[in-house]
Amino acid sequence: MNRITIILVAAGLVSLSSCSKFLEENPNNAIPSETAVTDVGTARAAITGVYDAIQGYFASNYVTLGTITADNVIANGTLTQYLQLDQNAIPTDNVTTVAAYQGIYKVINAANSVITYVPAVTDPLLTTAEKNKILGEAYFARALGYFDLGRGWGGVQLQLKPTTVVSDAKGIKRSTLDQTYDQVLADLIEAEKLLPEDATTRNRAQKSTARALRARLHLYRKQWADAEQYASQVIANTAKYELIPYKNFFTAPFLTKESVFELTFSANDRNSYWNLWYPSSGGGQYTLKPAAGFVTKVKNAAIGGSRTSLIAGSGTDVYGVLYNASATSTDPSYVIRIAELYLIRAEARAQQGKLTGTDGAIADLNAVRARAGVAGTAATTKDEVLLAIEEENGIEFAFEAHRWFDLVRTERAGAVLGLTNRNFWLFPLPFADVLSDPDLEGKNNPGY
Repeated sequence: MNRITIILVAAGLVSLSSCSKFLEENPNNAIPSETAVTDVGTARAAITGVYDAIQGYFASNYVTLGTITADNVIANGTLTQYLQLDQNAIPTDNVTTVAAYQGIYKVINAANSVITYVPAVTDPLLTTAEKNKILGEAYFARALGYFDLGRGWGGVQLQLKPTTVVSDAKGIKRSTLDQTYDQVLADLIEAEKLLPEDATTRNRAQKSTARALRARLHLYRKQWADAEQYASQVIANTAKYELIPYKNFFTAPFLTKESVFELTFSANDRNSYWNLWYPSSGGGQYTLKPAAGFVTKVKNAAIGGSRTSLIAGSGTDVYGVLYNASATSTDPSYVIRIAELYLIRAEARAQQGKLTGTDGAIADLNAVRARAGVAGTAATTKDEVLLAIEEENGIEFAFEAHRWFDLVRTERAGAVLGLTNRNFWLFPLPFADVLSDPDLEGKNNPGY
């Protein structure tokens, strides 16, 4: 996928010479999208490029933002960009936040090109069904991108057309968070209409993938009934998804029934994220390290159960192995798992006062606990159940992009992390973007 270059990004245009003759010539190292997406082959290549762009931000930088900023993972070493994140003292030029932010917009721009140019393709080999599938995948990718921007940076600029020249990005002001999430919802509705559903696909968007992200979106917006409804639709697809014993899922990590959407890697397209987790004796940098408090919890059989397989080593040299369980650098990056849908539904039901019974929050929570070999919760009241769900999320998704965002959306980051200044519950917009874009001038998040 890394060989495919479809989209002409605005950043590359900025560096072009001011010589008018040069500007009038077609660049020799890229193909403009409007002339590149012309047949079935280039349409397929374009959507493959979208997935490659999702890998680009989600397989490392964005996951780091969702973990090291909270309490289960700490910075280990002296690299400034990670120490800043660990201490929640993030400048506007932090390398990881900048790379994640700009990487997400690459996904959005690539998706915009597919949405804009694929409908005009008239190649008879591109059937209506495949065209709809490609378009549905692009709408899903754009929804995922704007959702991840919204929960990380708040309301952002909504670019809905391809950026092929610098002027394409002019005049777009920041939207509110609600407006950003409204766009996510609109894209997910369109994606669900267009996407197919089959019994095996887990690394490409499907109808159930769009429904799963919609359940997450409604949870973040505190729309409890909608979150319950869409989580239930995914959970009900038992032919495709189920909670499997955690140890089995973890040690045989490729495209199991646990996965709703995962990013696939191969020997030619490796997942190198493990390098930040492994110690030097294992060939890694050991930059990201499980926090001592998390290690104590996950080793407690009554809390972690079989999820102790997330860590290896001993003493002060414990390290995380989620991204290299197979020891081949080809392990997936998990974007949505069925366990999350159970916990989304549990939280949504608890918020509505639905605690007990087969359709209650406790039943969903205990389903996740049971598959990890942990006894049912002792929580009985609404507040106790919500806290138990928070704790379960923290263990179940300790090294995935959840903990930080969960604590922010529930407004618990102050109580749990001691981060009482809410200005720092959002990441800063990149300094270079604010400096170069008149529409962002003076529009960074408060406190930055």
